[in-house]
Amino acid sequence: MPDVDTYIRNARILVVDDNFTNVTLLTNLLEAEGYVHVIGVTDPREAVALYQAEPFDLVLLDIRMPHMNGYEVIQTLKSMANGNIAPIMVLTAQTDMDTKLKALEAGAQDFLHKPFERVEALIRIRNMLEVRLLHNQVRQQNEDLEHKVQERTHELEETRLEVVRRLGRAAEYKDNETGMHVVRMSKIAELLGRAIGMSEEDVKLLLHASPMHDIGKIGIPDSVLLKPGKLDPAEWEVMKTHAQIGIEILGDHVSPLMQMARMVAYSHHEKWDGSGYPRALKGDAIPLVGRITAVADVFDALTSERPYKKAWIIEDAAQFIKDQSGIHFDPAIVEQFCKHFEAIAAISKSYRDTFEVND
Repeated sequence: MPDVDTYIRNARILVVDDNFTNVTLLTNLLEAEGYVHVIGVTDPREAVALYQAEPFDLVLLDIRMPHMNGYEVIQTLKSMANGNIAPIMVLTAQTDMDTKLKALEAGAQDFLHKPFERVEALIRIRNMLEVRLLHNQVRQQNEDLEHKVQERTHELEETRLEVVRRLGRAAEYKDNETGMHVVRMSKIAELLGRAIGMSEEDVKLLLHASPMHDIGKIGIPDSVLLKPGKLDPAEWEVMKTHAQIGIEILGDHVSPLMQMARMVAYSHHEKWDGSGYPRALKGDAIPLVGRITAVADVFDALTSERPYKKAWIIEDAAQFIKDQSGIHFDPAIVEQFCKHFEAIAAISKSYRDTFEVND
């Protein structure tokens, strides 16, 4: 910010009065005092055009003028100033209270009575410019602070998202997966969420929340989680507890991201026909984000190669999703899956696990 004297000397001042003598008197007075950017006009319409082209720091404005009176000029300037209109000093020979009140209500900040007294005029004008400078400084400081807050908020959000991503990958690594599974399935879930009509805000939340769908596996014993063969009934009951463990790990934080992550973790193993777990929810009773994640998760699990299994070919996995429409999966989501299958296949191929070998 410039110092006060430099700012005042370089302030842009607009003098508007239909009396040419008054305009000449004020512009000469200000230029003699050292002001270098003083413009005087006798037509208020020209004043509006000048202000629109480049705003001023102070407007000295007559009230009674042809074409537009001073009140109309003030309203016009306010409409195009975005809340940052220059201070307006009314030039008037009227001393009655009604005139003053009307001008103040319109948006004027001060008055200069005709005929002008030189010292008073210069003091009032300088005072108005100092107020303008302070106003600009406060506005700039507020903008700077807002920018810093936005930057800090963005940094905190990025940090939180990174923690979320790493939590999701931690569960996959414990399950002998590379971590790319959560990348693929979250991007597929994002695509399906958008296709099914979720808001863009919720789609982005789903993208970041879905990687935590199996976070509860962190709490499952390795003897169960990593067993190469089929789980016995007791082990299967232990495995199913990962949904409950997941919401306990995620806690009850009020952020929309964590709330959606809890919903995904607790509902993505539910099935459309009510045969899923942990609550045997059926149909639309299953949260939408759980229904979407179920399709994305199962499809990617089928098409992913693991040390203990071969990957299904992508067409067979797609057929399984179709066959399970109305049984395991929401038919509406399966419909969108089929409609956007080409894009889903591209996601699947773009983020392959590092140990998978291309044919």
